[in-house]
Amino acid sequence: MDNRLDIGIKVSKTTIIGNIILSIVKVVVGVFSNSNAMIADGIHSFSDVISTIGVIIGLKLSSKPADKEHPYGHERIESLSSLLLSIMLFIIALGIGISGIKDILNKSFVIPGSLAIFAALFSIITKEWMYFYTIKYANMIDSASLKADAWHHRSDSLSSIGALLGIIGARMGFPLLDPLASLLICIMIIKVSYDIAKQSMSQLIDESAKDDIICEITSKINSIDDIKKIDSIRTRLHSTRIYVDVEISVDASLTVEEGHDIAMKVHNLIEENKKIKHCMVHINPFILTSDC
Repeated sequence: MDNRLDIGIKVSKTTIIGNIILSIVKVVVGVFSNSNAMIADGIHSFSDVISTIGVIIGLKLSSKPADKEHPYGHERIESLSSLLLSIMLFIIALGIGISGIKDILNKSFVIPGSLAIFAALFSIITKEWMYFYTIKYANMIDSASLKADAWHHRSDSLSSIGALLGIIGARMGFPLLDPLASLLICIMIIKVSYDIAKQSMSQLIDESAKDDIICEITSKINSIDDIKKIDSIRTRLHSTRIYVDVEISVDASLTVEEGHDIAMKVHNLIEENKKIKHCMVHINPFILTSDC
């Protein structure tokens, strides 16, 4: 098991334990304090447990080495797990939103107990810690699924803020604010699910790398004197890694061995960036032509 996988699993197990405790506390407090927003928030916290289990599975599968059936490796499994996470978040958001709309239409307003306020504050502090803890290691190991899970924690923190405002408003004589807070939670989760899905899809459909990567590649190629011209640079995302295809022109009088040496210089220079999994270099003959 490599260090990247070790870190991902350690972080995931820690947040699973925290979310189980947090979801139980919020649902129980929500029931006893008559807060639908707190119950919805507790369900959202439990969804984090399920999603984090999915992250662990995705990390384990994506870390498997390339084989005969999968010569390019299994990294995209991690992007797929992130996409599934976004779909699950969207479904949960719809459920919370429908519940809030029903409460508004049925005018089933209740005044939440004061205990719900303390539970919401506890949730905000805990989920913010989980976010910073997870995103720190997600950036360290460059894990798309772990980053998605971190934002899942952040969305829970934001939804807890919405729940807190709804609870306080209801206790101040505005009970409509509690189901409205549930709708706010719904919108927040949908936004997060969209962002995660968009990023995951870009990694699954061979989207090109960002402009800064292209500029870096171009600069490195231009630093080699023997290259006459850059014919093309093509990149494609492979989960969090990048494949690069480069075509360059060199002096047509060079030998095959000399051309190969130039190609290896380009290859090695570009692959210094750890985000680039592989660089393929094609050599074209450069022939200077003049108009008659």
